Amino acid sequence: MVLAVGLLLVFVAIGLLITGLSPVFKEERPTLNLEGLGLEGHVSIQKKEKPKSPTMVLLNSIAMINRPLLSPAIRNRLMHDFDVAQKDITPEFFFLIKEMMIVGLLILLPRFLGTESLAMAFFLAFGLGYFMPEFWLKGEIAKVKDKIVKLLPDTVDLLGLCVNAGLDFMMALKWVIEKSSPSPIIDELNNMLQEISIGKPRRDALRDLAAKYNLPDLATFSRTLIQADKMGTSVSDALNILSEDMRLARYRRGEAMALKAPLKLLAPLLFCIFPVVGILVGGPIFLDFMYNNPLKNMAGT
Repeated sequence: MVLAVGLLLVFVAIGLLITGLSPVFKEERPTLNLEGLGLEGHVSIQKKEKPKSPTMVLLNSIAMINRPLLSPAIRNRLMHDFDVAQKDITPEFFFLIKEMMIVGLLILLPRFLGTESLAMAFFLAFGLGYFMPEFWLKGEIAKVKDKIVKLLPDTVDLLGLCVNAGLDFMMALKWVIEKSSPSPIIDELNNMLQEISIGKPRRDALRDLAAKYNLPDLATFSRTLIQADKMGTSVSDALNILSEDMRLARYRRGEAMALKAPLKLLAPLLFCIFPVVGILVGGPIFLDFMYNNPLKNMAGT
């Protein structure tokens, strides 16, 4: 029985170790659609909105009762977070989700905690129901930012190749947006191109792009292009230097993640692998000592 439990823990530890070492998501890289290389086509910069189901329309209508509860500061903060997370959600609907979670937890928690713990159940229901959607939103923002940081060096490479081939920056930007697969950085460049096409200055569009995500790599990208535009220097040289620097920075981040791997493996090593090894090595010795105690034999003699 002890051996079976030990082997089961070994398999669980190996599974957790493999899961921790393997990436959960496959790393995406921008790819180009090489069908029709002509640049005469106009870039489609309008996204097609998915039709909403009748249930979502009804819930959005019900969520309008939360409009008086939202102050301008909270509304602006939520709208900015939804824009960064690329989620088509209104602040009123977000508060409706919180209210539905609070009501659901108020129904479920007293059944599990008992009627004598109603105060704790109410406290947990309001706390979890209010903050869990906030944690989900922060997680979605972190995922989008992580994708942008990973895809930005390759996107800058594509822009640099197009500019080196003889295109100006705006035409190169159109070509990369048109031929690249959808991704968060391509969507943001698409929005920036749309703003520039309706009359917004390029420098302001680049500054707004950097301020929206507050990422060092994206700020460096925008600052480099703004400086090249101000000084009249070659955009191709600026993109080539920027691409090299970003790849070096990504290499450094990879080294930092590799150095953190032993610390992350320490917890499963201590709590999963070492106890199993101890059971497998010391278990037979302990059982033999229990059933064939040499001290009893010595006492009998």
